[in-house]
Amino acid sequence: MTPNLPPALDGTVHELPDTPSKVVVYSAGEGAPLLLIHSINAVASAAEVRPLFDHYRATRCVYALDLPGYGSSARTDQAYTVRLMTDAVVKAAKWIAARHGCAAMDAVAVSLSSEFLARASVENPGLFKSLTLVSPTGFRGGQALRQAPGQTRYNAGLDKFLRGPGWGAFLFKQLTRPGVIRYFLERTWGSKVIDERLWAYNCISARQPNAELAPLAFLSGILFSADIHNVYEQIILPTLVVHGTLGDFTNYRMLSIVSGRPNWRVQVLQNTGAMPYFEVLPAYCDIQDDFWRVMTS
Repeated sequence: MTPNLPPALDGTVHELPDTPSKVVVYSAGEGAPLLLIHSINAVASAAEVRPLFDHYRATRCVYALDLPGYGSSARTDQAYTVRLMTDAVVKAAKWIAARHGCAAMDAVAVSLSSEFLARASVENPGLFKSLTLVSPTGFRGGQALRQAPGQTRYNAGLDKFLRGPGWGAFLFKQLTRPGVIRYFLERTWGSKVIDERLWAYNCISARQPNAELAPLAFLSGILFSADIHNVYEQIILPTLVVHGTLGDFTNYRMLSIVSGRPNWRVQVLQNTGAMPYFEVLPAYCDIQDDFWRVMTS
């Protein structure tokens, strides 16, 4: 585990084999496999999917991934890229499949990690059974994201600025002061009422060695795919989008490119923020369970 960082979830902790750097997966429960993937931000971790992990462990074998550079996975000085994150999702999914007789699994990803899960599913037919994208990125405004495969929204000038001598670590420290973490969670929730347990964990996570490395890559734009509309349109699996109506993540105009497709379902939870399962878990799970029952049976 990362020094001084307690487990994000109450479950068995696994370190994935055959990975260049340590990648951690939590597991609990028995039954069909379900993979949960947290969002990407300054202090992300598997703690962001705790309500779903705790709920579904009663009926599923549920797994939650700490992506590279986050939580208890290694925070090494390496290139944090779309490929690195997507490969981590694929490695975790293949490891899980091997534990379940190579069964395809349902997977849930939050925010930017929806892009990694979507790409992983397109590149690995048969690995996943269904996708759920909670407050997914790539659908904001009216911009078409159809550049060549592998292109990102990387800003080289911003990246150079962020990585100036001592500046990146200083900036990260300012952005992850407890009051600032609370501010951004309030913007995520669209409310002053946030999950205090998640806030407390984020404050601890932000003070781990090399905690700034992956978040600085995130700020540079290199983890946002400029071809993601092409990727989303290639998904053939049953796919559920769930999002709220409060906070900073409410613009989904470009969902129109997929919302009419028979394998896509879009559900809006009114008066909730970007992680609605923290706020209205029963309502969220009703939507999730109905999707699995109707679209994957």
